[in-house]
Amino acid sequence: MTLIAEGDELLLYMDRKRTYKVKVESGKQFHTHRGFIELGELVGQPYGVTVTSSLGVRFYALRPLIRDRILKTDRHTQVLYPKDIGYILLQLGVSSGSRVVEAGTGSGALTMALAEAVKPEGKVYTYEIVEKHMRTAAGNIERAGLMPYVEMRTGDITQGIPEADVDAVVLDMATPWLVVGHAWDALAGSGVFLSFSPTIEQVMKTVDELRRRPFIEIETVELILRRITVAPDKTRPETLMVGHSGYLTTARKVVELIEEE
Repeated sequence: MTLIAEGDELLLYMDRKRTYKVKVESGKQFHTHRGFIELGELVGQPYGVTVTSSLGVRFYALRPLIRDRILKTDRHTQVLYPKDIGYILLQLGVSSGSRVVEAGTGSGALTMALAEAVKPEGKVYTYEIVEKHMRTAAGNIERAGLMPYVEMRTGDITQGIPEADVDAVVLDMATPWLVVGHAWDALAGSGVFLSFSPTIEQVMKTVDELRRRPFIEIETVELILRRITVAPDKTRPETLMVGHSGYLTTARKVVELIEEE
């Protein structure tokens, strides 16, 4: 059984809408509107244990999953939703040993998910043009313990990608179509190109560039996630939902296209 140790990060769960990521430190208190919790008292306890606040409210002490770290990141930018990140990882097909180029680090949410997928033998090379965003992302990635699998670089990959024979190129940026040619050069054969774009105009320009080069399986999807409220005689979709986050465009590199007869 894994026990909570001094310095560990954990998730204090009160209910689905109220969760808190904290660092366990002796002598420190975590304050909420439902009372405070003595964090040092959690040292040596198993993950999943309940802890009671000073006002008698019970919380669960959980080990943070990568999804928790993504949703609880410090951020200056909008982060991708888990529904999109899950699809991205499946489409890329990355695993331990894979090498991935990412552009548009933002707050590092997708970077962390990619690093979790490629560790311990792989590497994520992530590019960002805004230094403030890069500093925020670096803190998030470091706290998640994933920095050994990430190389962070300040730069504009519309001017070129120095890496070669990578397994995937993933873009979350305003002008992905300007990177399509550089992505083809950097990808290994059958490697995957993927871009996340909030507007259909960005998609159209990107797909047009993909079709000019030896890429196949060019596809764009939009993912809609709807939660269901489950209760006796009241089961129905929740009233509020995320109607749109972005479009995901994927393609695979080939050496040359077969001419249609």
